[in-house]
Amino acid sequence: MDHEDRIALFLDYENLALGAREHLGGMAFDLRPIADALAERGRVVVRRAYADWSFFDEDRRMLTRSHVELIEMPQRMGASRKNAADIKMAVDAVELAFERAYVSTFVICTGDSDFTPLVHKLRELNKRVIGVGVEKSTSALLPPACDEFLYYDRLEGVDVPPARARRGRPTRLPSPEPEQVEQAETAETTEPGAQPVGAEPARDVDTLSVLVAQTVAGLQGSSSGEVTASTLKRTLLRKDPTFSESDYGFRTFGELLRHLAERTVIELAEGPAKGDPEVSLPEHGDREVAFGLLRSVVADLAGGEGSVALSGLKNQLRRARPDFSEKKLGYRSFLQFCKAAATSGVVDLRWSADADDYLLTVPAA
Repeated sequence: MDHEDRIALFLDYENLALGAREHLGGMAFDLRPIADALAERGRVVVRRAYADWSFFDEDRRMLTRSHVELIEMPQRMGASRKNAADIKMAVDAVELAFERAYVSTFVICTGDSDFTPLVHKLRELNKRVIGVGVEKSTSALLPPACDEFLYYDRLEGVDVPPARARRGRPTRLPSPEPEQVEQAETAETTEPGAQPVGAEPARDVDTLSVLVAQTVAGLQGSSSGEVTASTLKRTLLRKDPTFSESDYGFRTFGELLRHLAERTVIELAEGPAKGDPEVSLPEHGDREVAFGLLRSVVADLAGGEGSVALSGLKNQLRRARPDFSEKKLGYRSFLQFCKAAATSGVVDLRWSADADDYLLTVPAA
């Protein structure tokens, strides 16, 4: 238990409840999905929710059953108390950070950007901060400020009802001509990739491959030790606090890594702890194939003993192999990739002041 994170949960309840009602098809807010997500991250020792509970009478029972302390912030008639709950919540969070040193993680449930200074202050006090909010009602300023941000709509157990068309007086349209009907049916059948309005596009696994490869390369370059899966996951969250392997169709981070290993994007080896493998970039395989492609293209363009300018060379490689990407191999730029090929003796690379560019040649056999 001593190694578990102690979590303090603070809910800006009005923001969450109204966000769910307005943007999730009128559904009622449920704390259980958040509680389940936090149970995977540590032990919740503080639960507080802030609101004028006269507006959320039915929700009180749900929160009380989950052992949430309800902080009453009544909206008095004739007085402006718009930010009273926000201020009280921020003061309580900072006070708890000073008084309860064992609380290592603060979960701020809101989409309001007014809480961004609170997030910065808690992180300044060496606290980990997880944000939770309804995606469409969350300010773009808040997620990047957190160590991790969970969108309520994407949590396990949140079943967002499908959007229903607004009811209204039906408009009588003229009967379409047979030719128009045929064209419409043809258009529907010839666009299988078209998505319905409001549908979220699937995340691109190729983009994920680039992100993971670049991150592993950066970690290998900045640290002398091995890169473990847990270190990689923490780094990915620092780059994008909203990152989640489930958005790409994977149940666990380990499943994602095994998928990338099968595609030779990374290599996995036994790590220092069980269930935490070492992650590295492949020394052979796709990189050697890419180096061979570079050599053959340079040789073809040079036509003997000539040289080829770096500018425009990447497009030539893509003509020969459309899926070529140096970023999938962990290189941040095409120049870095060419320098690696030169270090391996595949090509010669030198700067030419006359050409104002790098020139590549194939070394003599």
